[in-house]
Amino acid sequence: MILVKTEAGQRALKDRSVPLSPRQRSAFILFDGKRSVDDVLAAGMGIAREDIDQMVELGVLAPVGGTPSAVPVSAGSELVPPSTGAAASISSGRSKQQRYKDAYPIATQLTGSLGLMGFRLNLQVEGTASYEDLVALAPKIRAAVGPEKAAALDKALND
Repeated sequence: MILVKTEAGQRALKDRSVPLSPRQRSAFILFDGKRSVDDVLAAGMGIAREDIDQMVELGVLAPVGGTPSAVPVSAGSELVPPSTGAAASISSGRSKQQRYKDAYPIATQLTGSLGLMGFRLNLQVEGTASYEDLVALAPKIRAAVGPEKAAALDKALND
C-alpha cells in the first residue's frame, strides 16, 4: 500500500500539533505518494507497522487516492494540493489546484528577490500547501514588493 501525507499531516508537520515520536516523524517525511509502506519500513528508520497504523488513525497519512484530503508531495518537496474537481472551478474555468500551481512559482520568485529582508516571507510561501494558503499570504507579498510587481501574482490567483 502507498500512503501520502494529508493536509492535516502537512499542518502537523509544521506546527507539531499531532504528537509523533522522532522515529514516526522521520518515517512520516518519507511518505511521498510514491514509496510503499514496505519501502518505508525497510528504510531503516526503526519504525514498526503499528507506528504507521497510528499515523493513519491520527489522520496524518492516507492511502493514495483514498481521501480528498491526501496531498501528494513531489520529489522536489513542492506541495501539490489535491484536485477538488468541478467544485473548485472558478469563473475562468481554472481549478484552485491550477491557480496554486501557476501562482506558487511567481510568489517564490517575488519573495526570493527581496533577499534577506524577504527570507521569512519566502519560507512562508514555501510552506503553503494549498490555494487558500497562498491567497491568505498574498497581501503580505503585495505589501513587501508593491502592487506593480504583485500584479502577476494577483492575475495567477484570480484570473
